[in-house]
Order: sequence, then structure tokens, then C-alpha cells
Amino acid sequence: MPKISNKGIKMPESPIRKLVPYAEEAHKSGKTVYYLNIGQPDIKTPAVALDAVKTHSLDILAYSRSEGSEAYRVKIANYYKRNEIEVSHNDIIVTTGGSEALLFAFGSIMDEDDEIIIPEPFYANYNGFSTASSVNVVPVISKIENNFALPPIEEFEKLITPKTKAILICNPGNPTGYLYSKAEIKQLAAIVKKHDLFLIADEVYREFVYDGVEHYSILQEPGLEAHAIIIDSVSKRYSMCGARIGYLVSKNKEFIKTALKFAQARLSPPTLAQIASEAALETPQSYFDDVKEEYVKRRNILIEELEKIEGVKVAKPNGAFYCIAELPVKNSDDFAKWLLQSFHYKNNTVMVAPAAGFYSTPGVGLNQIRIAYVLNEDSLRTSVEILKEALKVYKD
Repeated sequence: MPKISNKGIKMPESPIRKLVPYAEEAHKSGKTVYYLNIGQPDIKTPAVALDAVKTHSLDILAYSRSEGSEAYRVKIANYYKRNEIEVSHNDIIVTTGGSEALLFAFGSIMDEDDEIIIPEPFYANYNGFSTASSVNVVPVISKIENNFALPPIEEFEKLITPKTKAILICNPGNPTGYLYSKAEIKQLAAIVKKHDLFLIADEVYREFVYDGVEHYSILQEPGLEAHAIIIDSVSKRYSMCGARIGYLVSKNKEFIKTALKFAQARLSPPTLAQIASEAALETPQSYFDDVKEEYVKRRNILIEELEKIEGVKVAKPNGAFYCIAELPVKNSDDFAKWLLQSFHYKNNTVMVAPAAGFYSTPGVGLNQIRIAYVLNEDSLRTSVEILKEALKVYKD
């Protein structure tokens, strides 16, 4: 038979989605499965976004401009200004989700076998985007012992080679929930300017920061205009994961000009989803205040209950809606499958995301899981109780 590409063979499976068949079998067998594995909020999408699609007056569902409609980009720029990020609509390209924004960024700044430095653990699909773009991830490990803070800047310096083109961070972080401080952003800004690199920040969880701490964007940092690229998305901000609308933002005109060619090659982002996303920008602040309050409650319950389980270590997140927990098991991938295939507590079980898939260093994170606290408070308490009972009887 014809041969599959080496790139295709190397493409990693999603640690978040690869266990879905096991969960489906558990459900078919009559078990109730609590899904802690995926960042799909149960928060309602703002009505203003859904209503905009229901009441549109289009006669033809036509292409939009490749960079997204001008009216929408103007409103996005105004959103950023409200968040003390000064950009114009010409600094923005609307993409089909944050995923496409990352692929466009990688394609615009890196050639085959170039390198990108990423603090790990990181969003698992960064591995996939890198493989698809034929570039190499160079990891710098952050540790659960210090809550996954930015590794010492000297560790980044050691890894920079002539092939290094960028540093990528997620702020706040998926899967750790860590929020980089202003001081840490300034450290990264200094090193990318020193070595003439790009700094890419995935800021899709910008709204979800807790405990009175403020988010500091890389585009708020003076002097970083030529280096900074923001990846953004409506998916989590407005609980619109299915809209598949994201954007690239940069004041580097040459970068935007290059990324636009990738956007033109795929023609345009989806028109109806742009209508919904443009309307979502009218969402009142009270919506975000309520959502943040809900996530803080969930986070506190999750952390408090996990810390009661003997042998479990957990990092407290101050952003996004994820945490990493270290379990008294050898291999969390095997444990996650066992939970779905062989275990139930009161006919309930849980689905978690094994954390090894959020690293690129082999053998790291094998005993960790990522938990998304996107369930209501009662479901979270039940889920942790199931984990506690499972760990009592699980044998490696």
C-alpha cells in the first residue's frame, strides 16, 4: 500500500482526546462518567452571541476577508484597548480558532528544523503544531514544587542556538493554571530582545485570573513591538469552543503581512462564527465577574479536596481553569484507562488527562494528571471522592 508520511507517523495523539473510546464504553456499560479531561466549560455562551446568529439577515453565506471582517477587527482592537493593549485592526488577523493562529505563526517565523523554546508542561497540541510545521520543540522544565513558575532565565539562555527562532508561553497556563508575573514577562522580553527572537504568548485565558492578581500581556511591555505575537481565541472567554474563532495579534508589520498569505491560502475564517464572535464583544462585565467567581469556588473546592488525599501533590493555579496533580502511581496513562475500563465507585468513574502528553521530554510527568475544573461544585466533590477511592485499590 502507499506509504504514510514520516510527519504523519510522528504526529502525537492528543492526551486529552485519545481516551474518548474508553469513556464511551464506560458510558455504554451504564457507568456515569465525570469528565475532568477537557477544557469545555459548562458556562452558558452569552445570549447576545447566539442571538446574533439567529437574527442575521444574510441572503448569501459568503466569504469574508482573509484577515477577518474589518468591522470585527476594529471591535477586537477596541477590546484590547480596554485591556491596556494598544493595537489597531491592521495588527489583527482573524483565524479559525487559536490553533490556526499558532500554525500561521509557526509557518511565518520558522523554517524546517528551526527551534522553539517552550516551558513545559505546555498545551499538548504545541507538540502537534510543531510536528506539522517540521520544527523542533526545545523544552525547559518548570516544576510542581514551585507551582510551575517560570524556570530561571539562565535555563533559557543555555538552550538558545542559531536555530532558535522563538520562545512560546501560555499565560495563564494550560495545563498548569500558572499566571506569569510582570517581572517574569520582563525577563522574557529582555532575552528575546538580546537574541533577536520572537516571543509568542498564548493569552486565550486572559479573563480568568484570580486572587486579585492582574494579567500582564506581552504587548503591554514597552519595546517589544517587533518581537511580540499574541495568540487569542473566543473559545474559553465566551464559552464558544465550537465557534472556532481566534486571532493573531502583532505590531510587527512584516509578520502580519506574512501571516496574511497563510490566511489567504485557506480563504477566510467562518462567516457565521465571526457574526457570533463580534456580538460576543458586547458581553457585559458582569458575565465575566460571575464566571470568575464561579471558577474560584471550583478551584478552591478541587484543591482542598485533592490535598486531603494521601500521596497526592497539587499545584494551586491562579489563572485559567486547570491544575496539575501528582498521584502515587507509576503511570497515569495506565491509571486513566483503568479508571474507565475497570473501576467504578457507586457506579461512577472519572476521565482525566494523563499529563505526560503535556511534556515533550520523554519520561517526565508520568505520574501526573491534568484536571479541568469545568464541572459544578457537587460534581467536582464527587469526582475527587471517586479518585480517592480509586487510589486506595489501584495497583501499578
